[in-house]
Amino acid sequence: MSSSEPGRMIEGASPRLYNSDLAPTTEVGRNWSWLNIAALWVGMVVCVPTYMLAGGMVSAGMNWWQAVMTVFLGNLIILVPMVLIGHAGTKHGVPFPVLLRSSFGTVGANIPSLLRGLVACGWFGIQTWIGGNAIYTLLNVATDNAVVSEPIAWLGINFAQFMCFIAFWAVHVWFIAKGTDSIRWLETYAAPFLIAMGLLLLGWAYVQADGFGQMLSTPSQFTEGGPKEGQFWSVFIPQLTAMVGFWATLALNIPDFTRYAASQEDQLKGQALGLPPTMALFAFIGVAVTSATVVIYGKPIADPVELMGQMGGSAVVIALFVLAVATLTTNLAANVVAPANGFANLNPEKISFKMGGFITAGLGVAIFPWKLLSGGAYVFTWLIGYSALLGPIAGILIADYFFVRKTELNVDELFKADGEYSFNNGWNPIAVLSLVLAVLPNVPGFLFQIKAIESVPEIFNQIYSQAWFVGVFISMLVYIPLMKKHLAKG
Repeated sequence: MSSSEPGRMIEGASPRLYNSDLAPTTEVGRNWSWLNIAALWVGMVVCVPTYMLAGGMVSAGMNWWQAVMTVFLGNLIILVPMVLIGHAGTKHGVPFPVLLRSSFGTVGANIPSLLRGLVACGWFGIQTWIGGNAIYTLLNVATDNAVVSEPIAWLGINFAQFMCFIAFWAVHVWFIAKGTDSIRWLETYAAPFLIAMGLLLLGWAYVQADGFGQMLSTPSQFTEGGPKEGQFWSVFIPQLTAMVGFWATLALNIPDFTRYAASQEDQLKGQALGLPPTMALFAFIGVAVTSATVVIYGKPIADPVELMGQMGGSAVVIALFVLAVATLTTNLAANVVAPANGFANLNPEKISFKMGGFITAGLGVAIFPWKLLSGGAYVFTWLIGYSALLGPIAGILIADYFFVRKTELNVDELFKADGEYSFNNGWNPIAVLSLVLAVLPNVPGFLFQIKAIESVPEIFNQIYSQAWFVGVFISMLVYIPLMKKHLAKG
């Protein structure tokens, strides 16, 4: 659906459940090809965290191919719920918050929708700060630190840092104001450019270092006689879970995009070609270029912003543009659309997609993301830990849509306060119970990770290391029989 194309009118729809942004996509609006979907994923994948993923796994003891294959396998796994949940968007044309109504109820849907949205708001602020800080860093390289000054006391950063952040934030706001069509346009045209720039960086590193250096020839530390002999699985499983959690957010709200797909083949092909291969490619580029920097500069440089600063000259200008585009494409698709629709779902009469996007952008500034980041490991433990919360929601969505409703939804009823999906005053107790029971086993491990408690039995650490998988399994196990029994009673 183009941003100017209104959704389908629903006769008898409740004003508190319906507006044109949440309405089912019309046939005219379903015009995204598999290339558009694949480009969307390329645009989201190419960002600083992806570049640094495999390097972190190598530091944990893997060799380069074990790290890249872990990235690929994790994305292959998350592709399954991505395509399954995306099926509902393409078939019925509804966004994520509306799809949630079939399982959680017309009111209850706000809880998982906001949980997903608030996580995205946090990431929006962080990614915008990273993009703004990259601009600040590279400006200093280009001007010999001419913009460095003392931090403003109440902000904690200096004036130039704040203005770079606000400038990058303003670009996001412009695209939000232009609607979903502008996001599709940006992702489609940015994708080939970002792939080309990644391959160009790889080629530069290979030529400059006369090969990729020692990292690609370094053996795994888990082999016989290695410093971590026999410990592969204890490292691999949590790394794989974290990799699945990397896109666990998008696995939920993927209908926000697949509702515009021309066909199921387009959404399946686009996601399959756009996600796992691109993640593996850019993880390899990251680990290979980092390896080459040991030869070029005498030390490993894992941060691409720092690397571009070292390169100097005209590379700084190119780097500024590439990093800005990469961060922008990731942030707009991954961290704006979900909360914008989530806020709109709270009060469709007064909050449109654009207004929801503006609220997201406002919260992104209000959280002072540079201060959030300064919290260190605690913050990132919490951000990684959200897979324990989002896994159960994914399990409930899949259980309801495929196993209970067999992909059939009465779409018009999703927009009626007293309709088929109102359950008990707008809440489905079975979905809420399934969510709570699926989250509970992960709570002790999470509390231990953030050092809220001193120790837990080892079994809870093992469960937490597989948080997303545990959440999906338990939520489906609880939801399917209880919901089938409820529907059988009529």
